[in-house]
Amino acid sequence: MNTDRATVTPADAKIGPKPRLRRFHQARWDEPLLFELSSPGERGVLVPEPGVPLDDSLPEGLRRTTPPALPELSQLHVLRHYLRLSQENLGVDLNIDVGQGTCTMKYSPKVNDRFVRDPKLAELHPLQDERTVQGVLEIIYRLERMLREISGMDRVSLQPGAGSAAIYANVAMIRAYFAARGELEQRDEVITTIFSHPSNAACAKTAGFKVITLYPDADGYPDIEALKAAVGPRTAALLITNPEDTGIFNPRIEEFVRIVHDAGGLCAYDQANANGILGITRARDAGFDLCHFNLHKTFSTPHACGGPAAGACGVTEALAPFLPKPTVEFDGTRYHLDDDRPESVGKIRPFYGVVPNLVRAYAWIMSLGAEGLREAAEVAVLNNNYLMKKVLEIRGASAPYAEGRRRIEQVRYSWATLAEETGVHTEDIGYRAADFGTHYWTSHHPFVVPEPMTLEPTESYSRADLDEYAAILAEVAREAYEEPETVRTAPHRSTVHRIRQDTLEDPETWAVTWRAYRRKILGQ
Repeated sequence: MNTDRATVTPADAKIGPKPRLRRFHQARWDEPLLFELSSPGERGVLVPEPGVPLDDSLPEGLRRTTPPALPELSQLHVLRHYLRLSQENLGVDLNIDVGQGTCTMKYSPKVNDRFVRDPKLAELHPLQDERTVQGVLEIIYRLERMLREISGMDRVSLQPGAGSAAIYANVAMIRAYFAARGELEQRDEVITTIFSHPSNAACAKTAGFKVITLYPDADGYPDIEALKAAVGPRTAALLITNPEDTGIFNPRIEEFVRIVHDAGGLCAYDQANANGILGITRARDAGFDLCHFNLHKTFSTPHACGGPAAGACGVTEALAPFLPKPTVEFDGTRYHLDDDRPESVGKIRPFYGVVPNLVRAYAWIMSLGAEGLREAAEVAVLNNNYLMKKVLEIRGASAPYAEGRRRIEQVRYSWATLAEETGVHTEDIGYRAADFGTHYWTSHHPFVVPEPMTLEPTESYSRADLDEYAAILAEVAREAYEEPETVRTAPHRSTVHRIRQDTLEDPETWAVTWRAYRRKILGQ
């Protein structure tokens, strides 16, 4: 691999040097689990004896008869363990992660982490008297009002712990709405689209609805004739992402909403892909009854390794009685939690939601203001279309649907031509991309777009970043045509390993607890 900088021509000098493919080799440790490192009697910290006697009145079964089987390590060994693992990871602080696909990865300003680590916030307890947490309640209340303005909705709940939880909250409110009207038994169908987030279908199914999925027309838009055929007296709701995961915005979205409304159904807008439309269009403007945002995507808060993210669901006044409880209210003097909501769907997550991420989102919005939010969207769209032009110049790559049209904030590309001509598949390209220190994502299953690759550059990335990422893809494509075994046998310089696909379908190989790992993997 040639790592020298290319010769700079006068035309190139205007935009800086051509991208360089960096030398990269991931640290690799044969690091056991903490349980395997455990050494009886070792301690990292001495826990003080309780200051008061333990309560002996606990009901039978709630007191342990033996201590928990926790790993026993010194502080130094715990530190080494996690530092070694950290060296085997990549992330936005280390690499260009536009290959995270629909996850809308962006830089989270470090000052926002300082806010959430402040003891005034970090040491609060969710069960404190609300009179002692007025500051946090005020932030939640003000953030809800900001998101009301951004979405156009009348009320917002920040209780959901992630985007899927917010989708489920919306589905639960749809169910409660029709139950209150005596129509739930009749309205048992939810319509979604194949390029909307799978969580829409999954949440609707979990809530007991039958799911009808619309496929795209020849241009990649959800087929409106298929919608007309699907909608009817059994329709409870339309759950739709727009722009969809192809990056294509549905220009007939208002007509979709009208068709469902005319049949008596509700419409919920999945705005997880809102990074390119902030300040440009709103859910309410298209007539939606409900919407949700992923604060851990659009509003620059961490995904937290798929753990505690943050969601927000917004509703019109007609659906406000069904919001999760408690809601945060303000009486002009004091912020308080309102649990007296008899039609509420109840709690979606314990306490107030994921407060650290709510604070980060609040700080991010406050730092940008209305004009900054729109600029972020415009730069994200510019970045996406710039990268699309670079990718489509690479041999073997294409962008199915909406040919010649711009996309919003992401694109689902296809390597079908490259796969047909070289035998190298999109998963192979992803493994090889890891050798360049970057991430790569294909798409949700099923692969409606053959040999898919989904890229989503946000406003965080510079043109140099996009040029470098495109150069990595171009190099891997060149290898696929000229030395395909290099790609097929990747990775070579990363901790990533090839996944045995057969194990994904075999529950006997799954080990999601320490005990299962010992039994199935270690044979103990």
